[in-house]
Amino acid sequence: MSNLKTRWTDNVNYDCPLSEYPRPQLVRNDWQCLNGKFEFTITGMTDDIPQDFDGEIVVPFAPECYLSGIEKTIEPDDYLWYRKKFILDDCFEGKRCILHFEAVDWRCMVFFNGKPVGTHQGGYLPFSFDVTEYLNEGYNELVVRVNDPTETNWQDRGKQVRKSVGFWYTATSGIWQSVWLEPVNEKHIENIRLTPDIDASAIRIETELKYAENTQLRAIIKKDDSIVFAGTISPDETVKLRDIRLWSPEDPFLYDIVIALCDENEKILDVVSSYFGMRKFSIGYDDKAIPRLYLNNKPYFQTGLLDQGYWPDGGMTPACDEAMIFDIKEMKNLGFNMLRKHIKIEPRRWYYHCDKLGMIVWQDMVCGAKKIDMFFVGVLPNMFIRSIPDSHYKWFGVDNEECRREHEKAVFDTVDHLYNCTSIGCWVPFNESWGQFDAKRIGEAVKAYDPTRIVDHASGWHDQKGPELKSVHQYILPFIPPKGDGRPLVLSEFGGYSRIIENHVWNREKSFGYVMYKTKETLTRAYKKLFKKQIIPNVKKGLSATVYTQVSDVEFEVNGIYTYDRELLKIDADTIREINDKLKTMPNN
Repeated sequence: MSNLKTRWTDNVNYDCPLSEYPRPQLVRNDWQCLNGKFEFTITGMTDDIPQDFDGEIVVPFAPECYLSGIEKTIEPDDYLWYRKKFILDDCFEGKRCILHFEAVDWRCMVFFNGKPVGTHQGGYLPFSFDVTEYLNEGYNELVVRVNDPTETNWQDRGKQVRKSVGFWYTATSGIWQSVWLEPVNEKHIENIRLTPDIDASAIRIETELKYAENTQLRAIIKKDDSIVFAGTISPDETVKLRDIRLWSPEDPFLYDIVIALCDENEKILDVVSSYFGMRKFSIGYDDKAIPRLYLNNKPYFQTGLLDQGYWPDGGMTPACDEAMIFDIKEMKNLGFNMLRKHIKIEPRRWYYHCDKLGMIVWQDMVCGAKKIDMFFVGVLPNMFIRSIPDSHYKWFGVDNEECRREHEKAVFDTVDHLYNCTSIGCWVPFNESWGQFDAKRIGEAVKAYDPTRIVDHASGWHDQKGPELKSVHQYILPFIPPKGDGRPLVLSEFGGYSRIIENHVWNREKSFGYVMYKTKETLTRAYKKLFKKQIIPNVKKGLSATVYTQVSDVEFEVNGIYTYDRELLKIDADTIREINDKLKTMPNN
């Protein structure tokens, strides 16, 4: 643990933190936030709901972090229990009540007014239960039981460990994203799926309905304040749009859409609102027949950063909405147009802000495996042994069939979960062979499932020649582009230049980085030289995207361009902007 805070730490509203609407991609007017103070206790693995609770924990902050108010490690044989009593708002009168959890890590069981409602397994995706039949008049009681084995199990967990060290970070257990309630009618809209097609100037609208008999759908699409479509639609409708305005980081324009479900008498049963951007991510060829990344049918160099989404006060949970916005805005102000969200899935509002602000996202899938062999996944690749077949499951730490099955399911669940996020331009099923298996097959399946995004089937080490990128990681040693193989070349991790700044570091004695610098001036010179010598010359040879490591320090890692508390930029801002401006203009010259 550390005493390091951020500028937002002391302004958290502990009665209802992160109180903004948690699902911007599918909005209803009525909802009730349950974030705030819950009772908690930690027990052995017993099925009986405890009668006595030890104290209070602030949800949605994990127990391991400062903002939770308890800073406790959850052991593999622990049960972490939450309890909250509350009264439903008036908007639930005569409606069904849906209980939403945006993310709970890892295996949980939910009780409502003493009765078991359901279970869920998996730490990064949302889930919900209809609790209408369990409601009381007056006070209701929610109890949640969580078990999180972390690194002792095969589960998808990213970089979480119970005792952080090096580039393995403090675990996030239990509830770590928002908990909320939503009133709906018996007949209602369950989900929408929006697919832009700029070549056809059209938007495909797919609508999932609950109890849809004798109903009809109506939609309104707005461009700024002008209505560009209004009418009845089918559950799978393609709407033509005139004079479309494209989405890009330079002009992140979003259309607004409202969908209403009506009965046969045109009475409105449900209304949801959303948004979409008209954009296209694809691969094309320049005038030298070199494959390039394209945005909206034009070559588009993506200059990005690795973004792990960790905070010294909240772990994987930012203190507030403003903290999320800060990271995106600051990186954009420095000239970056892409963030690679590294083996973590953020709250849905983070993607909404990327959509609104104009930041392309490469979304990693969260990795698992019971034990990762660092010699195999760390040492050998740095000796340029990078093409071992990932059918050797044991070598990759995935000889457990349940591990492979659950990870593959989570890959497609993640695509479904984030499908409507305009900014997501690339799916990354595997990173540096951590828990990697059948990457070519899975990459091809992801591309078939969502043809609107690029797929980086194996970022970094053991390339299986799958779709759609030649994805290279290079630290310490100079970057030498590999021979072209028909796929766009991306340098999806590099740099990691490090600097310790006193009073802005997690742990001075245990901090580490690949290459250390003592001053802002020496680090800036090294950063500039790296791009001038190794990056810019290779853009003409086919380099289509770069991902510098990283947005900020994370715990013991001090290789961020920002300190972990987001207070100090370690590299000269003008130098960063100048390099990014150069990179972004090169493919079009």
